[in-house]
Amino acid sequence: MPLDIKILQETGNPKSGSFVVKLDGSLDTATAPDLERRLAPVLAGTARDLVFDLERLKFISSAGLRVFAVARRRLKERGGQTAFVHLQPQIREVFEIMKSLPGVAIFKDVAELDDYLAARQHMHEEQG
Repeated sequence: MPLDIKILQETGNPKSGSFVVKLDGSLDTATAPDLERRLAPVLAGTARDLVFDLERLKFISSAGLRVFAVARRRLKERGGQTAFVHLQPQIREVFEIMKSLPGVAIFKDVAELDDYLAARQHMHEEQG
């Protein structure tokens, strides 16, 4: 099964360095290199945060998990983070079984992610 990849920069604040990566299909040994190639310029650029929208992802293998781990590591080095939204039950189960991405935030949907980010920013405002 092929993998359709859409990478969108958050339009609210283009300088924020936030991108949404929408995946549709199967992320496996055959398709993971394509995702790596597509993410390379984003990770080499100003990206600080990546949200992987997995609503239409049907299958993931360890090769796909490795791509996520590399992206997470690269962003963490510059103070950014990765998050995952809209995981289908079979994908969520893989994440739970593998525990391959400890510390990665997984959210039910974008609204839950936005609430989390707003709370984190509010916490920093109160401390400052």
